[in-house]
Amino acid sequence: MSRLAVRKTYKLFIGGAFPRSESGRSYVVTDAKGAFVANAARASRKDARDAVVAARKAFPGWSGATAYNRGQILYRIAEMLEGRRAQFAEELGTGKKAALEAVDATVDRLVWYAGWSDKITAVRGTANPVAGPYFNLSSPEPTGVVAIAAPADPLLGLVSVVAPAVVTGNTCVVIASQRSPLAAITLAEVLATSDLPGGVVNVLTGHQPELAPWLAAHMDVNALDLTGVDDAELALECERAAAANLKRVLRPAPEDWTADPGTRRMTAFLETKTVWHPLGV
Repeated sequence: MSRLAVRKTYKLFIGGAFPRSESGRSYVVTDAKGAFVANAARASRKDARDAVVAARKAFPGWSGATAYNRGQILYRIAEMLEGRRAQFAEELGTGKKAALEAVDATVDRLVWYAGWSDKITAVRGTANPVAGPYFNLSSPEPTGVVAIAAPADPLLGLVSVVAPAVVTGNTCVVIASQRSPLAAITLAEVLATSDLPGGVVNVLTGHQPELAPWLAAHMDVNALDLTGVDDAELALECERAAAANLKRVLRPAPEDWTADPGTRRMTAFLETKTVWHPLGV
């Protein structure tokens, strides 16, 4: 006797939970040939506000954690992603060999950033020479809540923009690729069952033109990563909206996600705190 398969329900990921969109909307996700794959939740602006609230609530604890602990958690995420290698490869929807290579590259990328967690401060921090009897020390600190428009690459590209933001102590709200959002929600399942505190990463699926300008204008968002915004007019609209309060903005640029990422994305969302201290005290 044949049985019906239990079809997966794709939801949002906000504050460590998987709610449906408050609007009740969804949209159809298709494969490269246009065939139906799944229905994904279509997040509303209310969902985006809820995600920012969750990210802000999680920020003090995450930014206050030791760098070593953040690195351990990213490494744990890599371990769990490795264990679900076949599932991720299937959801990427490309050829099996290319999909497995993409998953392996994503695991490697997470491990790479995990290794940077307790080293970026040494690279970006410094003792400044001053003309006086003082210690003058500069050290990096996380910016805060980062809103990220994820690139079209549904897994390696997604992790390559999320990992550098969170490993340095920021929390984030991510708009997943509109065309290929399924891997993002499966990644959220990995995050939810790892040691990552709820609210550190929040994943929204839906229409980028609806969500991105709203997050860009949100007064409790401290930084904006527009990497995944392909529409020049939309990117300009987001930059204008971000000007309402002081935000760091990372503009769209072509990326080779298989290349050495360097430290640019980690340092893009760091502030520098400088402390003066008298000698001999």
